[in-house]
Amino acid sequence: MSKRLHVGNLSYQVTKDDLATVFGQIGEVLDATVITDRESGRSRGFGFVEMEDMAAEKAMAQLDGQVMNGRAVTVTEARAVPRGGR
Repeated sequence: MSKRLHVGNLSYQVTKDDLATVFGQIGEVLDATVITDRESGRSRGFGFVEMEDMAAEKAMAQLDGQVMNGRAVTVTEARAVPRGGR
């Protein structure tokens, strides 16, 4: 099984490749995404990383609060949002 992690407080310059590189030092990254504004294309300051369960637990423990591009990021397990809105 895999877990989807929410990565918050990202610098606006962080890319999905940056996330994959940092989280890849802990375990295999299945997917990495930085959420962008639909109109401007600018980062919204958060993203998601999908990893296997054990690697995800390790990533949350090791990376939550760590500084990435000058900002202390938050790493938590993503909550499932029901389809059709919030």
